[in-house]
Amino acid sequence: MARKKAEETKKEEVVVEKVNEKNTKEKADVPKEVIKEGWAPRTELGRKVKYNEIISIGDVLDQGKPLLEAEIVDVLVPGLENELLMIGQSKGKFGGGQRRVFKQTQKKTREGNKPNFSTVAVVGNRNGIVGLGYGKAKETVPAREKSFRNAKKSIIKIRRGCGSWQCGCGNPHSIPFKVEGGCGSVQIKLMPAPKGTGLCIEKECAKILELAGIKDVWSKTKGQTKTKINLIYACFDALKQLMKTKVKEEDIKNLGIKEGMIENAE
Repeated sequence: MARKKAEETKKEEVVVEKVNEKNTKEKADVPKEVIKEGWAPRTELGRKVKYNEIISIGDVLDQGKPLLEAEIVDVLVPGLENELLMIGQSKGKFGGGQRRVFKQTQKKTREGNKPNFSTVAVVGNRNGIVGLGYGKAKETVPAREKSFRNAKKSIIKIRRGCGSWQCGCGNPHSIPFKVEGGCGSVQIKLMPAPKGTGLCIEKECAKILELAGIKDVWSKTKGQTKTKINLIYACFDALKQLMKTKVKEEDIKNLGIKEGMIENAE
């Protein structure tokens, strides 16, 4: 019985990965004009984006206006990639089930058990823009779509640079300075690392940093890090601190700090 359940969970994960790959390829291939034709904006910001009054996502984020429509991001950020994070676990003996994309919870009622599925999605262009979203529904597909939409609505731009004294190359391959973030009991510290170090961090947090465009980083965590959702949101909170800290003009040149998207990025 245990083997059959393990095989079923593997098949489910493979199907979900294939569906995600198809969605990312289809959305990446859709041009801006096609999105604009089938889109009826409901906000003033959406109308300005559709009629080319706003061209760059940086202008929207600098103004601090809330993104209430996911289509705004589809138009302004080409080549956007999305990925689901492993926050759940399949059933197994003594809690030893395999990791899954969906976290299942259920409510006991007189009619029976009512299950709910929750997912966490990451969206980014690997060039200074990243977003994180949470979705919950009674079925897996609506939960996944909700998380993708919420991730697009919560995108931010980050600062990149070379803050490691061991490197000093001036290229934006890491972060410019140490930052800390927290969620619940979890606290995480991100530290700049020299070129070639890689992402020395938990796997799900590494996916967030990859889509944000960070290649090298060191990390340190505290608290109940087994709760994946809190750890993921703590990492995203740390990325937000990169834009909140004040930086001198001298440090911008010395550390090679770049904000948001870089035009000629490799």
